[in-house]
Amino acid sequence: MDAATAAKDRVDRALALLERRLLDLKSRAAGSSRVPDDDLFAPQPSSETDRARIHELEAAGRDAAEALSRAADAIRETLSEQETR
Repeated sequence: MDAATAAKDRVDRALALLERRLLDLKSRAAGSSRVPDDDLFAPQPSSETDRARIHELEAAGRDAAEALSRAADAIRETLSEQETR
């Protein structure tokens, strides 16, 4: 497997992980009648459940950003190596 393929695979895995985590969070939110689906811009959380959901979404976003950043760095490094050949 060449470096470009390996980098692409890392990006694909990071995106798949992000999608699974978001779907999991959405399904848990849909199961609760008190938490509206995809209401990321609510002015103030009205319950501990809302605060926990917001915290989970923020953590998932940070994790995804970090994974995508690492994948992007790997792609840049691979492209840089290929340019110097």
